[in-house]
Amino acid sequence: MKTAAGAAWLARCPDAGAARPKPPFRVLYSNDTTNTVSCVSPWHKKGEPFRAAHLEATVDEVAGTGVEAHLVQPGLGWIPWWKSRVYPAQEHYRWFQERTGLEPDSYGKYMLAGGDVVKVFIERCRRRGQAPFISLRMNDAHHLENAGEKNRSAVWATKFYVEHPEYRIGPDPQRPEQHVLNWAIPEVRAHKFALIRELCENYDLDGFEMDFMRFYSLFQLDRTTSAQRRGVMTEFTRQVRALLDRTSRGGRRRWLCARVPCYVEALDPLGLDLPAMVEAGLDMVNVSASYFTVQQTDLAAIRRSVPQAAVYLEMCHSIWNGKKPPGRGYDTFPFRRTTPEQYFTAAHLAYARGAGGVSAFNFAYYREHGGPGRGPFAEPPFHIFKRLGDRQWLAEQSQHWFLAPGWVCPFARQRSLLPRKLAAGQTAAFTLDLAPPTGGWQRDGRLRIQGESSLGEGRWTARLNNQALTPSDDVSEPYPNPYPPMLGQPEAMRAWSVPAGILRDGPNTLEFMLRDGRPVTLAFLDLAMPAVVPG
Repeated sequence: MKTAAGAAWLARCPDAGAARPKPPFRVLYSNDTTNTVSCVSPWHKKGEPFRAAHLEATVDEVAGTGVEAHLVQPGLGWIPWWKSRVYPAQEHYRWFQERTGLEPDSYGKYMLAGGDVVKVFIERCRRRGQAPFISLRMNDAHHLENAGEKNRSAVWATKFYVEHPEYRIGPDPQRPEQHVLNWAIPEVRAHKFALIRELCENYDLDGFEMDFMRFYSLFQLDRTTSAQRRGVMTEFTRQVRALLDRTSRGGRRRWLCARVPCYVEALDPLGLDLPAMVEAGLDMVNVSASYFTVQQTDLAAIRRSVPQAAVYLEMCHSIWNGKKPPGRGYDTFPFRRTTPEQYFTAAHLAYARGAGGVSAFNFAYYREHGGPGRGPFAEPPFHIFKRLGDRQWLAEQSQHWFLAPGWVCPFARQRSLLPRKLAAGQTAAFTLDLAPPTGGWQRDGRLRIQGESSLGEGRWTARLNNQALTPSDDVSEPYPNPYPPMLGQPEAMRAWSVPAGILRDGPNTLEFMLRDGRPVTLAFLDLAMPAVVPG
């Protein structure tokens, strides 16, 4: 169900648009840079300080895999990890030391020694045949709760941020939606634009992404109107487009991308009028569910709204994060890893609904990182990139559809279909947008539900497109799954056989009824459909 704001946004969308150049990329790869130190990898030992060779290794490991455009995030978007006159490294880290009495982190030491993350990245991309993009976070919230503290995390807060508390959206330093900066204030926008300007003027990048998802809070919603927010962000897009054109090298177009929410209800609170932004010069729309892989999005509606642009579905290493242990810091929660079949199925649906390509975010975090007790870990499945740009191949594969808790969007909470509490006699209904494989569904599949804990002795019925399904005793993983964290135990699972002939291209309705037994909470459901009849 769409909100009134979402419906109004859709009503403004054009039916068609004038022809314009389209980006040639099918597969984008986003690199947050910090994985070089936070993750244990074949080229980085635990605790080893940052070196330029680590960043080069992140480019090398996706070379030849099918990744066409590589988007580096140089830190959190406020402290330049490049040669900056707006906010030089010497100024920032000297100020940090004077304020806290602490030494800079290894990134700071690298910068103080004359390093340049952006230069190293672009040169390596050129050598390895990848189009270098800069993805700058427009309002990142990480570690800003420590801005006033004398600890190591305070190194991520800039002098501009600390000296201007009046620029923040709200007073609570523990709430990320409040402790980020208020984009209604011209000085905030000017500061961010100054950082973008020196990146575009001084570096030979192929494209630039405005990341509006880190963090998805830009305005005081009770003090701005929809028109005001849209005006601010559309004009900012126009300014960045003009900057890219002015600084272009060799007469080639520098592509402008925006990382935006995957639900239309979330666009207006951020001031993201996508048709107007595309008219202002936006080339690429990267549709994101924060740091989750989500298959059910508004990509089709967004694609219809911006026919001139290329739309990408972003996918991530996790489909579902578990509960964080009390008192723990960043990256201490368990998470359920995205499998190759889930990536392939999400990409197939995206192409079927008009996507021009796909992107990967936080892909490195299959590797060991964060607090203890979260493994076992694994190397990222880089092999999937060879297939993610091949629409025909994807359409011929077995499918693995799912719904998981994923992203709880504050502007579209009705999209958070799971977890769902049920008592005896109650029914839970869901809708899955499905795209058939080449030749249609030919083999019967299997539908499963998973509870947060044991489902006990309760009896269940399931219906798909209003047809009753036959229970199955097989609750095992439908495809080989090398990632055991958060997989359901048999006592927490129920399953049903799904005749291939009852599925539809488009919305499919699912209904689960707990006929009797104690109350339970559904946490996950999936539908596995083999693509072809065995030879």
